[in-house]
Amino acid sequence: MLYSKIEGSGKPLLILHGFLGMSDNWKTLGAQFATEGYQVHLLDLRNHGRSFQSEAFSYQVMMQDVLAYCKDNSLESINIIGHSMGGKVAMLLATTHPELVDKLIVADIGPKFYPQHHQDILAGLNAVDFSVKPSRNEVEEVMAKYIPDFGTRQFLMKNLYWKEPGQLAFRFNLAVFNTKMDEIGVALPENLIFEKPTLFIRGGNSNYILESDFENIKHHFPNSIIETIPNVGHWLHAENPAVFYEKVVSFLK
Repeated sequence: MLYSKIEGSGKPLLILHGFLGMSDNWKTLGAQFATEGYQVHLLDLRNHGRSFQSEAFSYQVMMQDVLAYCKDNSLESINIIGHSMGGKVAMLLATTHPELVDKLIVADIGPKFYPQHHQDILAGLNAVDFSVKPSRNEVEEVMAKYIPDFGTRQFLMKNLYWKEPGQLAFRFNLAVFNTKMDEIGVALPENLIFEKPTLFIRGGNSNYILESDFENIKHHFPNSIIETIPNVGHWLHAENPAVFYEKVVSFLK
């Protein structure tokens, strides 16, 4: 069973984080959505956050996890938001189980294939030697040699926790990511289509959704609109949460 935080009451709204993220990344926005009359479910996907770890890692198994979560919680009619990897999971869920999903919101990812581009991040994470019991600052110093962007490092550092006194560890399953990285880039199968209302929100400074991708998005999601938040990158919901919130709420209403 996936770990989740549930807040508010009303129509279920599931939120799925991106690769190397976790439900905590959405805590503030989740609380805001709850004030709009939604029962917000912030999920940790498998091999992330406080959810279980497994050798199996693909969009198919992640989608099945979310489906099982909905069944276990008697959720029969949901809205769903997914960012990046979580957006791909949400797309697969909506296209294969359209009876479950009323509205779909996808943050800065398209249905297309993405070549592997996390090599520097994985190199930085793998360079950390937890056997020498590093401090948080020492972990960041090691990662900085591979990951120069401060914001990205801070995002990754949220995964650090005290496994036991004096012993830090990452919450995510790095060993599995090292062998299953290609799964993250897999395209949505060509024949899958979701005809209900869908909102794609892209970052103006991000290259994840290009104008050349619009046709493919419309093929899979004919009833979709594509909006852009200017001056933000891939972590658009963290860089400009106010505009992200406004776009989501106006679409859901």
